[in-house]
Amino acid sequence: MNHQDLAEQLQRNRITRRQVLWLLGASALSGCATSPVGGGSILVGMSEEDEKRVDQQLAPQQFSQDLGPVQDAAVTRYLGEVGQRLDDKVHRPQMPYSYPVLNANYVNAYTFPGGAMGVTRGILVDLDNEAELAALLGHELGHVNARHAAQRQGQSMVASAAATGINIIGSAAGFGGLTEIGTQLGASALLSSYSRDNEREADALGQEYMVRAGYPAVGMVGLQQLLVDQQKAAPSMLQTMFSTHPMSSERRDTARQLAETKYAASNKRDPGRDRFMDNTAALRRIKPTIEACQRGETALAGKELNKAEGQFQVALRQTPRDYAANLLMAQCQHALGRDAQALGYANTAKAIYPQEAQAHKLAGVLALGARDPAAAFSDLDQYDRLLPGDAGITFLKGVSLEGMGKQQEAAQHYASYLRRNQQGKAAQYAQGRLQAWGYLR
Repeated sequence: MNHQDLAEQLQRNRITRRQVLWLLGASALSGCATSPVGGGSILVGMSEEDEKRVDQQLAPQQFSQDLGPVQDAAVTRYLGEVGQRLDDKVHRPQMPYSYPVLNANYVNAYTFPGGAMGVTRGILVDLDNEAELAALLGHELGHVNARHAAQRQGQSMVASAAATGINIIGSAAGFGGLTEIGTQLGASALLSSYSRDNEREADALGQEYMVRAGYPAVGMVGLQQLLVDQQKAAPSMLQTMFSTHPMSSERRDTARQLAETKYAASNKRDPGRDRFMDNTAALRRIKPTIEACQRGETALAGKELNKAEGQFQVALRQTPRDYAANLLMAQCQHALGRDAQALGYANTAKAIYPQEAQAHKLAGVLALGARDPAAAFSDLDQYDRLLPGDAGITFLKGVSLEGMGKQQEAAQHYASYLRRNQQGKAAQYAQGRLQAWGYLR
């Protein structure tokens, strides 16, 4: 599969859905290891240090693509407290677990192999109590503790590399005709999914961990029933999640059987509904906004642009200062060909949440298309400061500098881009400019 095919595949599958990214790059197969869970021999493709390094390199990128952590100190603190309660009961307590709640609207949670876990606001507002939250976190902890990501690489079930995608959208766009939204579809990584056996093991471990931590086992039943119900009610919103992590009546029934037998005594415990409701109150108040964003994103993905715009308008009427809604409306306006309006929404998103990178990237791309290279460079450079390492941003900064007449600095950025990417139209453009300016022969 070439870079263009891979980029198209990633775009179709939406990298931010219920899928796990992990670094492939320089990691060599580590061979056999002892399972932290069962004690038997497992074939792994990453050492524990590799797993931690994956999280350090990829989790910030992915969390930003899911629009960054929510600006709600209470819910952030609360997730950390529930997570820490579980951390002490797992097989690998030494891993650097973390539990940010993300601004993404889709219903999901995911984890990187070292324990950096993302929980979307879309799923959090649908849970009913703390026991269901503990089940959700416990399931993801199960994947980490069973080393499922490391095993999949060891089995050669994931291959290498991903792509930085730069699209050329016509010379009329200005500055070489190179602008796009989402300059980097992912870090050096590839999507994959867990097997059904992996999912069953994560379920079992998650239920064990939550019971060890003092929760009623029935919380796992409630979580899986919620997801099964939502799959039936709104399959388009959950399609990618369920295609890679199928929730089924079988898994729900297994959780119920364990709750009624092995863990029956635990079900007398308090599920923590009042505590959950108190700590998630501010987020649950904007549930209609989140649901409107969900419908808008579904319409946007289906290229129903007017319908998407209407849903984002609903979201913004309800919560005008919502970062995600403003950024999504900016993307929608761009898709409708209204870049001036799109830039206005992107700038509003920047003002709402200046510490999050995606609005800066979108504003920079839109400014570049509007032939304002200085503004474009400022926004792209801010993105680079917040989330360094995106080769596509390096390239677009070069385009901005070229538009500003700063040839030498532009050449430095093009050369930096070419050190990381030698294929594709962006590389051809960068190489052509360096040759034209006499830096290459």
